[in-house]
Amino acid sequence: MSLPQTIDTRFRSALKRMVAADRMQTYDAPVDVKLEISAVLKKLDGQEAILFPKVKGFDMPVVGNFLSCRENCEAAFGTDYRGIRELIGRALGDPKAPKLVNHAPAQEVVKTENIDLLAMLPALHHTENDPGRYLTSGIVIVKDPDSGVYNASYHRVQLLGGNRGAIKLDFGRHLRAAFDRARAKGQPLPIAIAIGADIALHYTAATMGSQMPESADELAVAGGLAGAPLSVVKGITQDVLVPAESEIVLEGVIKTDEVINEGPFGEFVGSLSPEGDAPILEISAVTHRANPIYHAINGYGRETIMLRKYVLEASLLKVLSAAIPIVIDADMTAGGLHRFHAVIQVKKTTPQHEGLQRNAILAAFGALKDLDMVIAVDEDINLRDPADVEYALATRMEASKDLIVIPGARGHEYVRASNEGIRAKLGIDATVPLEQKARFARCEFAKVDIKPGTMALTKSSKLFD
Repeated sequence: MSLPQTIDTRFRSALKRMVAADRMQTYDAPVDVKLEISAVLKKLDGQEAILFPKVKGFDMPVVGNFLSCRENCEAAFGTDYRGIRELIGRALGDPKAPKLVNHAPAQEVVKTENIDLLAMLPALHHTENDPGRYLTSGIVIVKDPDSGVYNASYHRVQLLGGNRGAIKLDFGRHLRAAFDRARAKGQPLPIAIAIGADIALHYTAATMGSQMPESADELAVAGGLAGAPLSVVKGITQDVLVPAESEIVLEGVIKTDEVINEGPFGEFVGSLSPEGDAPILEISAVTHRANPIYHAINGYGRETIMLRKYVLEASLLKVLSAAIPIVIDADMTAGGLHRFHAVIQVKKTTPQHEGLQRNAILAAFGALKDLDMVIAVDEDINLRDPADVEYALATRMEASKDLIVIPGARGHEYVRASNEGIRAKLGIDATVPLEQKARFARCEFAKVDIKPGTMALTKSSKLFD
């Protein structure tokens, strides 16, 4: 599929494309933000997006399971998954500085006094073990105190009442680094949180690792993905640029002199992340469209992990394609939460290619820190079919010589099998030696065309009498 030079990645444009593609359901009964919406989203996880127009206690509708599966993502962007990866690759290679505008839908309504986030926003109470209601879909935008470079990222926020929240800052993340620089200066860190933002920014905010260094301006990278500059507007109360087409924007500061106990919270790994100290977020303004739509993401839901699938695949392929010429495709698997496991497809054509599949495995671990298992397969294996990948493991992998174990490597600290993120990484070479390809060839059948109307469900037959 050829990509257009520019693509309309505004949140509402994406929703309209999803409706046109039959990827949006409406939950028409009244529904509660406490436990109920999150439970419905989880029950229908990975299916069509869901619109909740009747949220108890709020005039604001909620949309969830937005980018929770391949079909939703493809409908939202108006291209297939390969096209989405090409857009991401374009974003990384051709950023476009944001365009400053004077007026923005995101600032049609402005509130700077008597802010009560719990009363204003239909933020969800996700599980019974959570300590309260959380913002989970907000894209946190910050201008680095030293460099002035803009960073966009996802961070959960526990609402504490009034205009205060507790924001979880993981070590090693760019927002944490910006926070530490502000604290060293003895200053609070100005930020904005965009909810229902441009989907190009959604994907930019999900990018991590070597492909998104601190020097990369993520507002500009979002423009690169869309093929046109991201429209931004100056904040009302903070010196930050905010996406003009957002549904809702929270402006405020992260206080560098006050922390509170935050969590536990049901995270993407399926278990509760531990409670711990978190800085206080103090909101100075809430701005939004005249009739905003609230975007909710379940912490432990398919959308949380799908947001990174194509971003990580594009990043992985960019590294591997440059270094290992036999790599032709990669898949971040669903069972590995689109983060921890990858399948790499290679095509060997000369004897000199033998062994490069193992180089690719090692390069993949270097490219994406959180990868814990990488499987290399041949070009005749459908790397997106778990049964076909397992077939390669069953028939082409010999455990005594095809397992590559790297002990004591760094992964993700949320994986409980690890020692605070330290665990062995596993590479599996499930490829066939080039000189034995004929011996491992799979049976082939004649190609036939089954005409429409030829097949029908058999309900009864006299043949069986």
